[in-house]
Amino acid sequence: MAPHPLQRLASPARTVSALIHLAGIVSFSASFAYLRSFPTPLAESFGGEFQFLTIIGLALALATFAAGLLADLTLSPALFSVKNALAVGAAPLEVLVSVLYWGLCAIDKKLVAPSEFALPFVPDFGFHAMPAIMLTLDLLLLSPPWTIRAYPAMALSTTLAFLYWGWVEYCYSRNGWYPYPLFVLLTTWQRVLLFSFSALLMTGSTMILKWVYGKLNGVEEFKKHPLHSAKTD
Repeated sequence: MAPHPLQRLASPARTVSALIHLAGIVSFSASFAYLRSFPTPLAESFGGEFQFLTIIGLALALATFAAGLLADLTLSPALFSVKNALAVGAAPLEVLVSVLYWGLCAIDKKLVAPSEFALPFVPDFGFHAMPAIMLTLDLLLLSPPWTIRAYPAMALSTTLAFLYWGWVEYCYSRNGWYPYPLFVLLTTWQRVLLFSFSALLMTGSTMILKWVYGKLNGVEEFKKHPLHSAKTD
């Protein structure tokens, strides 16, 4: 299939595109392997590691790149479309995870994890930076421009934010604890503000990624053909 005119590199393709998607899959799979090698008590509770937004985002990133690699190997337009659709949610979500995680760590690492569960730098980077980096590369180099606008992006971000909050509260009702120490410090209304801010931040991430894409690859122009009036003698 012919790539979009604004797409920087050919994709789906069995060359650079496949290598980038394979590299992402290896990185994300290594992070999941780390979870199996170094389990925590939370893994045995209801919801397991999927109580963490980080792991939900990682799973979505893995699914996105798996669809991308399958599209590369089969040259399937349908799988390429699936990859692009997943990326519209996965890329801004992973940018959100990175911004929130490293921002909170800069304030106090104990807000995101107890000291005894602190990660070494390499797996920490793999969980909280590599997905955002790889998905951003996929967008800028291997994807057509996103068509999502601000209001749909806000609707998607708000839906995901409050679905996650509902999931966290349900897990709390089963386990008696929250996955992130920060949640314990906040009142219900403060959590409303936190998840509302997260939805705004994810929406902003979507718009910023679109803006960067436009700066790097150009912006699609929709030209109107001028109306020519009929000549009269």
